[in-house]
Amino acid sequence: MSKLILKYEAAVLKEVEVGATPIGIGRAPDNALHVDNLAVSSHHARIFNDGGKLVVEDMNSLNGTFVNSQRVTRATLKPGDIVTVGKHSIEVRGEAEAIAGAPVAAAPAKPAPPKLQETMVLDTKKRRELLAQAMAAGGPPADAQSATQTQTQAPPTPPRQRIAWLLVLEGKTDQREYPLSNKLTVIGKSGMATVRMKGWFAPQVAAQVTKRDDGYYIGTGDKVPKVNGQPITGPTKLNEGDSIELEHLMGRVKLSFAYRD
Repeated sequence: MSKLILKYEAAVLKEVEVGATPIGIGRAPDNALHVDNLAVSSHHARIFNDGGKLVVEDMNSLNGTFVNSQRVTRATLKPGDIVTVGKHSIEVRGEAEAIAGAPVAAAPAKPAPPKLQETMVLDTKKRRELLAQAMAAGGPPADAQSATQTQTQAPPTPPRQRIAWLLVLEGKTDQREYPLSNKLTVIGKSGMATVRMKGWFAPQVAAQVTKRDDGYYIGTGDKVPKVNGQPITGPTKLNEGDSIELEHLMGRVKLSFAYRD
């Protein structure tokens, strides 16, 4: 039977066996693998036996779930694999066995996207290794209005949502325009960055842009960004037309924040 070993660095915190019941992983106390760390979402991921195969599934967490340093939404596990959530790791031991009479675990209802005040964005060396784009927070499209004419007036069509963009004005990047369609956008040289800076001395994580209910905020990374020429001292809300400067040893990248329909 498969066993999961929860660790923080070299310290073993808990061991659980995977049976017919899925193993929940997260900050909430009702998880079988309770991880007391603000970088972990309340219900971050789960691991379950799917017909004799061990499967890990991310639950739309803010900081993501990783298997052997690769971000996954859903993946089959084998002995020796390392699942990482926040700053904690989970080692897989033993082969999964088919459990008679146990139904294949059905995917639960998709939870609402996590709010930044509920889960802390990783802000350590681990972030440079594991931080990736948060999942898009869009909802299902509105039902189409009936084409059949009735005496009741059809409700007005809701306005189209405007999408925020980062436009490159100066500097070396892999693209010239980037839509901000995710909860979190990383700017830097890291392979997991959305806005990929180029150059030998470009920082791994220069800054990050987070989407909140009231707009978009830019925060510091390895460098302190400038907004409209002024260094920021903390998360700063972006307004349309704002310029963002990210300087490093051998140059800089200058961006413009804009909305488009």
